[in-house]
This record gives sequence, C-alpha cells and structure tokens, in this order.
Amino acid sequence: MVLAGLAALTLGGKWVVDGAIAVAKYFDLSEALIGLTIVAVGTSLPELATSAVAAYKRNADIAVGNIVGSNIFNIFWILGLSAILRPLPFSPALNTDVLVGLVATIILFMFMFIGKKHTLERWQGFLFIALYFIYVAYLIYRG
Repeated sequence: MVLAGLAALTLGGKWVVDGAIAVAKYFDLSEALIGLTIVAVGTSLPELATSAVAAYKRNADIAVGNIVGSNIFNIFWILGLSAILRPLPFSPALNTDVLVGLVATIILFMFMFIGKKHTLERWQGFLFIALYFIYVAYLIYRG
C-alpha cells in the first residue's frame, strides 16, 4: 500500500504541476503566480484540515507543530531534494516572495513570544488571513 501510495502521489504531483502550467499558459499568467497561489493552497489543504481539527479538539500543539513542521520540511527536505535532482534557478524577482515568508515567520514568532505568550489569539489569526489576501492581491497585480 505504501508503494501504491507513493506511485499515486508521484502521478498526482505530475498532474498538479502539468495542470498548473496549463492554467498559467491559458490565462497568460506567470507560473510563479500559479505556484504561489493555486498550487500552494492545494498542497496546503491537508495541513489546514489537520490543524483545524486539532484546534477544534483543543490540541493547539498539533495545529502549530503541523504548520511549522510542514514549512520546515518543505524548505529543507523538499527544496533540498529537488535541487539535488536538478539545480533550481532562482530569479531575483522572487526576492519579494522570500521576504514575505520571512516577515510572516517573524510576525508569528513575535505573536507567540510577546504579549500573551504561547497563544495565537483569534484577532491574530484574522490578521494572518488578511495579510494573506493582501499578498495574493499583490501577486495578481504583479502578474
């Protein structure tokens, strides 16, 4: 079952990438825009579902650990393995996106350790969602 799951995951990943590229070309959008929006949301839905259920069941450590752990894993393992398989060119145009990720991490760190320590409050969650929508609007404007 594990091998079948890995095969299905590989095939599904190829379909997602190929579909995202086709959508980008059809609507004359940049592949970066599609990757930073549609593909990112699609691949993050399992983390969203897991974190929402954990938060509902009052298991905050699972919710936060899931998101932070997923990001750490994606940056170090997935990005590292991808670069080993084929060097990844980096466009300086993506510096803004890297900066947004860094700022979001700093804001999360500040929220978790300043004020009501170790608690992400409801208004802070709304702020993160608002900042995300602002970022997506920027991505669409940037093209």
